[in-house]
Amino acid sequence: MRALIASLLLLATPVLARDPVLAPPIDCVLGQTCYIQNYVDADPGPGTADFTCGTLSYDGHKGTDFALPVTLDMWQGVDVLASAPGTVKAIRDGMEDFSQDAEGAPDVTGKECGNGVVIDHGDGWSTQYCHMMNGTIAVQKGQRVGASTVLGQVGLSGMTEFPHVHLAIRHNGKIIDPFNPTGLIACGKDAMLNGTLWDRDMIYHTGGLLTLGIDTKVPDYESVKAGTAGNDPLRSDSPALVVFGFGYGTLKGDILRMSIFGPEGEVIAHDALLEKDQARMFRAVGRKNPGTWPLGGYTATVQLLRKGEEIDRLEERFRIDK
Repeated sequence: MRALIASLLLLATPVLARDPVLAPPIDCVLGQTCYIQNYVDADPGPGTADFTCGTLSYDGHKGTDFALPVTLDMWQGVDVLASAPGTVKAIRDGMEDFSQDAEGAPDVTGKECGNGVVIDHGDGWSTQYCHMMNGTIAVQKGQRVGASTVLGQVGLSGMTEFPHVHLAIRHNGKIIDPFNPTGLIACGKDAMLNGTLWDRDMIYHTGGLLTLGIDTKVPDYESVKAGTAGNDPLRSDSPALVVFGFGYGTLKGDILRMSIFGPEGEVIAHDALLEKDQARMFRAVGRKNPGTWPLGGYTATVQLLRKGEEIDRLEERFRIDK
């Protein structure tokens, strides 16, 4: 992912001195190796809105989802970290990592959080960490932990369809949005002014690109989400060249612009108009082999455009040498 034009910088300014100061609950670089898929739902009614009045939430969502781009990233092992010092109040382990949108998904009723940890920070404050990987919980009930203590690893347990850690923050049992702890309704740039609970500046992205890939066929969506698409060798006799983009937080009217340029110029140039809001999506476009692909260097680009402005871009260079 790259820095987005359509983004907001939220300054790390504590709201009140007695409020906790939190570190992100995941060992990654936001905007590069991980991203925020969903924020706390700020709409008290049946509608949905994140703290900026944007669409990165869903009705009744009670936490912040720090997500990995593809499932393959999860299997590399990404640590879940304590956001603040405290005492481990509860743990759960032993639930398998199984996406709820996959055939044969287990019933997780009553255990929607999956494998997880709850930490008591005192003064009525607690944090909960959900969907952790089976067998990785690294702390015990009653254990004292510091900020950034490893609690386990990001997983796919419980009620989830993508690898992430769901962080829920509570004060005296009430859900608190760390991006908007006062609960004051603000939209757009005004959402930056109320302060956060974070120990660092955080950038809010309105949506973006997760991966770009080049393949010899249009991949299926499951392989794109898994991170296994685009592994076919590219040769002069490959049946087709296909470029695909995988993104999140896209809106109706956005355009996914996909292109490939090679040694002899344009190979593919296509704009895909997105017809509805989507939490995650992918599009692909390709061209059949005209007889042989020219040998040499190629550049594939995917751009996400919103109201005529580029909000994200990914680019990859590759070669065909035989």
